[in-house]
Amino acid sequence: MPARRSAQWYAGDVRNSYIHRAWMRRGLPADAFDGRPHIAIANTASDLTPCNSHLNEVARSVSDGIHAAGGIPLNLPVVSLGETLVRPTAMLWRNMAAMATEEMLRANPIDGVVLLGGCDKTIPALLMAAASVGLPAVVVPGGPMLTGTFRGAPLGCGTDVFKLSEEVRAGTLSTAEFQRSESSMIRSKGHCNTMGTASTMGLLAEVLGMTLPGLAGTPAPDSRLLEGAHATGRLIIEMVDAGRTPDAILTRGSFLNAIVALAAIGGSTNAVVHLLAIAGRLGVHLTQDDFDTVGAGVPLLVDLLPAGRFLMDDLYRAGGLHAVLAEVRDLLDPAALTVTGRPLVEYLDDAPVYDREVIRPRAEPLQPHAGIAVLRGNLAPDGAVIKPAAASPELLRHRGPAVVFDSIEDLHARLDDPDLDVTADSVLVLRGCGPKGYPGMPEVSNMPLPAKLLAAGVRDMVRICDGRMSGTAYGTVVLHVTPEAAAGGPLAKVRTGDMIILDVAARRLDVDIPAGELEAREPSPETVKAFAAPSRGWERLYVDTVGQANTGADLDFLLGASGDRVSRESH
Repeated sequence: MPARRSAQWYAGDVRNSYIHRAWMRRGLPADAFDGRPHIAIANTASDLTPCNSHLNEVARSVSDGIHAAGGIPLNLPVVSLGETLVRPTAMLWRNMAAMATEEMLRANPIDGVVLLGGCDKTIPALLMAAASVGLPAVVVPGGPMLTGTFRGAPLGCGTDVFKLSEEVRAGTLSTAEFQRSESSMIRSKGHCNTMGTASTMGLLAEVLGMTLPGLAGTPAPDSRLLEGAHATGRLIIEMVDAGRTPDAILTRGSFLNAIVALAAIGGSTNAVVHLLAIAGRLGVHLTQDDFDTVGAGVPLLVDLLPAGRFLMDDLYRAGGLHAVLAEVRDLLDPAALTVTGRPLVEYLDDAPVYDREVIRPRAEPLQPHAGIAVLRGNLAPDGAVIKPAAASPELLRHRGPAVVFDSIEDLHARLDDPDLDVTADSVLVLRGCGPKGYPGMPEVSNMPLPAKLLAAGVRDMVRICDGRMSGTAYGTVVLHVTPEAAAGGPLAKVRTGDMIILDVAARRLDVDIPAGELEAREPSPETVKAFAAPSRGWERLYVDTVGQANTGADLDFLLGASGDRVSRESH
């Protein structure tokens, strides 16, 4: 067996080896430095990331498993991002969290890492970091919360926040009742129980091969999560001994499998930017168009909010991820491996479905074509995305006049103005919300509807934005418009009253004005004024180097892996 990486710090009798060992001898025995693998537990537990607050308990089970298999577990707190709390948007910090975690994995004397994540950006950031360093790595997803109820009905966190808040604005739900639902929304530890970004990325981590097979989707309060965490602690020792690294697991086939699964589960559009970013760290060829060509014809099989009725603990009860994947097994790359060294498809032989209301047969899907659709046209030369499964079918082909907002503040100031010239046929356009323009690409694309239309019974409209939307959201929303307005995209030139044409079947998004006129227009002065480049700090670095949504919105100097080598000693 080759020497452990950690031996570069600990082996030998020289002064520096003494320093490294002595400062770690706070409970570790002498034989901890005689070749036993040292495993970091990259832990995103934080009281300010409520969905991850239970991960210290999970870390203890991982630690026990590492100990039982002969390893040395080492808790490594890393940057944590609470989607509901972090301003201006958690997406601004995803790349920073990935970069910081990458550097800490590389800088420390470790031989492998267990990645603990849950809330939306934490699993993508951890996978980006692990892919960049290349040490043996495995994910333990924190799992969804249990379902709460309000007025006798189950609550889908996120999705029902949007629904209930719109009912308040429409005057059909009192503010007092809305506030009463607050204590029912979050019933237990864990992340959102809808098929939002957290649930999507937890499941896709397993489809990518980076999770102990069968673990993803286990509810956070379920004792089987701790059992799986213990088993993962044992597994990472095996992975280190075998030299099983992310580049052997995260192949193009693995990413294409994730795209198939994304469609079958009705997953979040945010998976597009996250999967592209992870692939970019490895140099795996993956494009935005792959999500359409590979996933567009895949049926939606999971009847979960926001595209369906049920919630994540129902999916787990009904058979879980493997039961879904078994229905589309013929679409999966049979060679794609998992952290166990075995192909993903080998785990689908015994994957029964226990509730066909939750997991539909492939012959009777919730929707026959449910993947992400990639649109192009003179409004989105480099692409935009829409999730047909969450849209209103009658709006997937639509022509209507634009009502343009130059910033989220402009939207909030004018949306409910009774004099706003807007009808149900209008197309709401929000710009200045891309990676550079906000900065950080916030989840604002699913704009609220004007109050006067809500009062008239309207519940969906075509909406277009260069930002993102929550995976728990729904509606006919075109998002990730690229290039964004702040990067000189044509979205900056659209004016209120311009006719917008959306044709999802034809994969088109256009403004109906002559090409010469659009090209000759200057960007809206309000848009230019709204974008002010930050003067310092992370925001300045981010704005200067971030890529567009169609490439994953990563920083340009972080593309490609750098390995685990550190060239210089610290003393």
